[in-house]
Amino acid sequence: MIQKALLTIGITAFVLSANAQTAKKTTAKKIAPIAKTTVKPMTQLDSASYSFGMKIAQGLKSDGVTSLNYDLIKQAMHDVFTDQTLVVNDELAGKTIGQFLQKISKAKYAVAEEAGKKFLEDNKKNPKITTTASGLQYEVITMGTGVKPADTDTVTVHYKGSLVDGKQFDSSYDRGEPISLPLNGVIPGWTEGVQLMPVGSKFRFYIPYQLGYGERGAGQDIPPFSTLVFDIELMKIGS
Repeated sequence: MIQKALLTIGITAFVLSANAQTAKKTTAKKIAPIAKTTVKPMTQLDSASYSFGMKIAQGLKSDGVTSLNYDLIKQAMHDVFTDQTLVVNDELAGKTIGQFLQKISKAKYAVAEEAGKKFLEDNKKNPKITTTASGLQYEVITMGTGVKPADTDTVTVHYKGSLVDGKQFDSSYDRGEPISLPLNGVIPGWTEGVQLMPVGSKFRFYIPYQLGYGERGAGQDIPPFSTLVFDIELMKIGS
């Protein structure tokens, strides 16, 4: 009887163990394997196409463009590459782009433009300041006794340039040597202003953006619509 009971217990244990192993295998089969995601490699044409789009967009974004009609950009490129009849000609396209960017720039730098106007309006109240018909303002620091240059002359000058907030963007004094330049090859404010100076003079000029670098500015240091302040020392006429 004891042997029979032991045999029964052994068989039961074996069956339970087998069922447990089967359950584990069944459970294991139900776990889905982790899917491997593969990124489709870009062809050279794909990579170049994306890169062209990226660089064009970065350039436009730096000019203040925030969005465009992407379908029409795609259509225009398709029309050019497949020699289709274009909706606009080159002249109209250039004019349209210019007007579009000008509008964006004007809105972006409206605060700077107004600040420059206010600065000049306040500045002209100073009795030391003379304002010309063009809007150029100047202050005599030292009046020389030499001759005045013509707009076709080359002059040698020392100068320092800054924005109305005092930020300096250029200085021949810092470089330790004056510069020679033709008066008909500089910004209008310089062309007009330096002709007012006898050799040996030092003037401070306050130049409205229209007589400076205009609505485009110059590089990173002179934003669009910037009113400029220049200290100019006229050393001689001729290179």
